[in-house]
Amino acid sequence: MMHPESTGITHELLSLLGEDNVLLSSADMSVYGYDGSLHSGQPDVVVLPRSTEEVRAIVSLASREAIPIVPRGSGTNLSGGSIPSRGGIVIHFSKMNRILEIDLANQMAVVEAGVLNLDLQNALSPYGYFYAPDPASQKVSTLGGNVAENAGGPHCLKYGVTTNHVLGAEIVLPDGQVLWVGGKAADPPGYDLIGILVGSEGTLGIVTKIIVRILKKPETIQTFLAIFNSLEDAGNTVSAIIGAGIIPATLEMMDRTVIQAVEESIHAGYPLDAEAVLIIEIDGFRDGMARLAGGIAEICKEHHVREVKRATSETERERLWAGRRGALGALARLRPNYLLEDGTVPRTRLPEILKKIVEIGQKHRLQIGIFCHAGDGNLHPTILFDARDNEERSRVLHAGEEILRVCVAAGGTISGEHGIGIEKLDAMSLLFSAGELESMRHVKQTFDPRGLFNPGKLIPETGQAPGSANS
Repeated sequence: MMHPESTGITHELLSLLGEDNVLLSSADMSVYGYDGSLHSGQPDVVVLPRSTEEVRAIVSLASREAIPIVPRGSGTNLSGGSIPSRGGIVIHFSKMNRILEIDLANQMAVVEAGVLNLDLQNALSPYGYFYAPDPASQKVSTLGGNVAENAGGPHCLKYGVTTNHVLGAEIVLPDGQVLWVGGKAADPPGYDLIGILVGSEGTLGIVTKIIVRILKKPETIQTFLAIFNSLEDAGNTVSAIIGAGIIPATLEMMDRTVIQAVEESIHAGYPLDAEAVLIIEIDGFRDGMARLAGGIAEICKEHHVREVKRATSETERERLWAGRRGALGALARLRPNYLLEDGTVPRTRLPEILKKIVEIGQKHRLQIGIFCHAGDGNLHPTILFDARDNEERSRVLHAGEEILRVCVAAGGTISGEHGIGIEKLDAMSLLFSAGELESMRHVKQTFDPRGLFNPGKLIPETGQAPGSANS
């Protein structure tokens, strides 16, 4: 814990960064003390570096004084990963937001960690390129944060998650050393350090620059809305489409609760009386597209689809996607708070698990809206509640834990893209043995022997009491 009022640390930071880039007010500490999870903390100081050299200097100072550091993008994290739970310095990357290079010949781009996902997409679009990982928060989430959480998104069914598109990164280690891992050259030898860093939630190193893979836009895109009277039929359709050897670019699902909230908020054109809808998008060459579309429509009919609508213009397509991307925000119209889970199951188990989630909601007397990246089995059951009601909050936490247990029991995992952070520390023992967790602690110890980078996240500490992550 740092106490800037009684040390010279604040003065050093002000000398290093200037008054505009060091935040100390109680209001600022409150703003940077929470993210999209149910947790909160209180930093001692927030700094806004403008370069890797300034990050290095901040980290060196923190290392000298043994002060915890939490790197932060836009604070959209949904598992408490950007919460300063032990005080210290929050490094906010909003001023390191430059796209440094677009290398079309090598199909790569080099960006600073604070670049927004959508800003990169917009910069690439005029060249006919795109960056595949597209989390629903892409308007505001940073690429550094996407790397930290190994973010996914609708198009990751076909194209893969963040780790499949990061080729190299400049990182600052806990002792202030700056180095590059990976790079533009393909298939580097040695340990896959990029693979270790992507998804490490800022616990091993602070990413300052990133080399990402960019892709040529597909020749054509077709988007469909499939409407179902049964959640189970929608789930079975997902498995059948993939089982038939058709890999859509996206295959998204929303249930009745989400549909109704979206329509009240965004008016995306979803039918209010449907139990579930699928957004199915296929892309690629024009040749063969009609055959794929016909195959999908036939499979939907075999599983009792009520109607399959095709977007006939870019405006219609964008409206359908506006509904899906705005689903979480729309649910805020129903209750003041939510707990958004992020379990992943084998897609063949999807109908069964959807049914169990509905039963969990009924058991705990809770309203749960379900939307998911159905094609890869990544579920987002969203439990709606009022955090001011302690008894209801307790039921929510128990229901969330039960959902994760169901996912693991089905051969799945506890996070597809939101990370572990604080919220799922207890659940790590559902998925990993004591030996596996100890191996992860050895990795952490190697990179960060004093535990200064984003402490208390991702890996439960030895001897941590069960349930302490939910306190």
